[in-house]
Amino acid sequence: MNIIQEFDTIAAISTPLGTGGVGVIRISGDKSFDIAAKISTKKEFKPNYITHAWILDNDKKVDEVIILPFKTPNSYTGEDVIEIQCHGGINIVRKILELVLANGARHAEKGEFTKRAFLNKKMDLSQAEAVADLIHSKTKDFVITSAKNLSGVLATKISEIKFSIFEVLSKIVAGIDFPEDVSEPEYEYLISEFESSISKIESILSSANTSNILRQGVSVAIVGRPNVGKSSLFNTLLNLDRAIVTDIAGTTRDVLKETLDFGIPITLVDTAGIRDNEDVSKVEKIGIEYSKQSIDDADLVLFLYDASTGMTEEDNAIWEIAKTKKNIRIANKADLKDIETKDLKISTLTKTGIEELKQQIKNIVCDVNPEQLEFSTNLRQQNCLQNAKQSLENALEAAKRNELQDLISIDVKSALLALEEITGEVITDDILNNIFENFCIGK
Repeated sequence: MNIIQEFDTIAAISTPLGTGGVGVIRISGDKSFDIAAKISTKKEFKPNYITHAWILDNDKKVDEVIILPFKTPNSYTGEDVIEIQCHGGINIVRKILELVLANGARHAEKGEFTKRAFLNKKMDLSQAEAVADLIHSKTKDFVITSAKNLSGVLATKISEIKFSIFEVLSKIVAGIDFPEDVSEPEYEYLISEFESSISKIESILSSANTSNILRQGVSVAIVGRPNVGKSSLFNTLLNLDRAIVTDIAGTTRDVLKETLDFGIPITLVDTAGIRDNEDVSKVEKIGIEYSKQSIDDADLVLFLYDASTGMTEEDNAIWEIAKTKKNIRIANKADLKDIETKDLKISTLTKTGIEELKQQIKNIVCDVNPEQLEFSTNLRQQNCLQNAKQSLENALEAAKRNELQDLISIDVKSALLALEEITGEVITDDILNNIFENFCIGK
């Protein structure tokens, strides 16, 4: 995006396309109020007051709407903003957007509204990233965690560490630049401050794994030979008929995936039955290879066999592959035959053992407590924290060796810059564009 584009008036549909009660078109920039006046029966707008109007196309009424006007700097983007709430429907919202674009706005790029909010200092970069997390959140718990970041919890923690490091750096620089007036800080002081800041960074990083699991989730693959009930279990766990279930071997020929909310997002994978048979079609063979790959990629494998027949040679061959991963061995169709086994016995027909299976899955893959998470971090932020920690560790070792404080200040500055990259005081255009590229258009 060039500098001229950054001052354009932009517009986009801010609600999902489809039939609904309300659709929203958002406009941001200097021309927002003028454009709204051109396309509606209302010619003046009082900021922060809801306005009723009709949208017009060459004096023909298009839709009855509500217009929400916001004047800079009191808006989401920090610019003049108009939000048009029309009746929900693909053709209605698209028509109004076309009128807005025809009267002086250009179509917004991905995340451009939030990018402008960041550039206009309505939020820092960690809060802007929290907006994307809220939009893409797959679980209720991660919504709550993302909201904490949006409210500035992570930014506050980072600011506290930055303040401590800046204080140390200021004293070092003062001692170097004004040796006759100011003494260099004691090395014991530097060591204490560096250790304290490192400890605070480590405290933030300690929740990194939990943050990543809440954001990305885990993969749970259901595997076994044909007709042991994999698709039935898949449907039962989802509580819907997602996979086709028949008594014909090889019905499932592709990998099916759906997401469950177990406090963390779980991607449940239904795989094709694994078998070695000359009658296997080319398509089924591809499905079987996908199944084997799903085992490799899974965080947990649900190995399924038929309790009415017991473990067969085919089952044992598949188990040899599955047991290399975290797994739960399951004897399905336990309603047909009661067998003595240490394996979990279930019946997808009678739902026997299903709740116990869910609990076992939670115990293995959900070993995190989202409620105790004060904030979340993403991979970019974690990388910045690791860089800051490394720089402070270098400064700490140098302080312990009583090295020149002029040299120590270099690592201290590096740590400060790494932390400022998290909140966006220091950021490159490439990183900034990459962050907002992951947003949806209209946000």
